[in-house]
Amino acid sequence: MVHKFDPQNIERLLSEDRLGGRPPEELLRASGVYEGMVFADIGCGPGYFTLPAASLVGPSGKVYAVDLQEEMLAELTKRGLPPNVLPVRSEENSVPIEEAGVDFTLLAYVLHEARDRHPFLEEVRRITRKGGRVLVLDWEKKKEDIGPPIEDRVSMEEALKLVSGAGFSVIDRGPLTPSHWRILAERR
Repeated sequence: MVHKFDPQNIERLLSEDRLGGRPPEELLRASGVYEGMVFADIGCGPGYFTLPAASLVGPSGKVYAVDLQEEMLAELTKRGLPPNVLPVRSEENSVPIEEAGVDFTLLAYVLHEARDRHPFLEEVRRITRKGGRVLVLDWEKKKEDIGPPIEDRVSMEEALKLVSGAGFSVIDRGPLTPSHWRILAERR
């Protein structure tokens, strides 16, 4: 059984120290999110990245807030959604967004939760337009008191192979915090 985040701990997903104190807007802007984009936050949770993305893409852009768990979407909605945010309930390998309908797709701490990672990334590729970007953030594969169990974590090296194998070209990669890594890629 793959580790899934327990919605009872939802407040952890809103913690200001998730990115080592770095504001989510700063990370998204540096990764290429700008006004007018169509952005998909896959595994959006309560909106830690969704709401900053909505601000960055502005009223002319759109944000799909996608999650498997109804509780996460309910919590996101309770926080007050701007008109450019569309909550979307999905299945792991079936996201109800049109093919090539997204300019920028975010996978923040969800790759390790995917039961079958290749079909999951194939679905991400399907919704991302050619030349569109994907930002993958996840946990370093090391034992820690926080985060998912080590056996569920994905090393950055393994993730690089998965991302490349799903039809993306890696633009940048590296550590995000001592506990997290990041991969920025473009759909071929």
